[in-house]
Amino acid sequence: MSGYTLAWAVWLAAFAVIEGKALRDNRKNDTLSEHVWQWFAVKDRAAPYGQLRRATLAMGMAWLAGHFLTGGLI
Repeated sequence: MSGYTLAWAVWLAAFAVIEGKALRDNRKNDTLSEHVWQWFAVKDRAAPYGQLRRATLAMGMAWLAGHFLTGGLI
């Protein structure tokens, strides 16, 4: 196992622990989804630069999906 593989496994485990704890405690604005919605003004249509922030999120997600699905051609 390479160092990078180990680092990604540790990162995924840390994410699972953090997200799992956030899902169990039922507070607002604690999960990754809730943070992304806040950072990219998904629910706040009147936020400054909200349309640009949402477009940036959409383009980033489209690139990531294409990147994964094409084996890195995109």
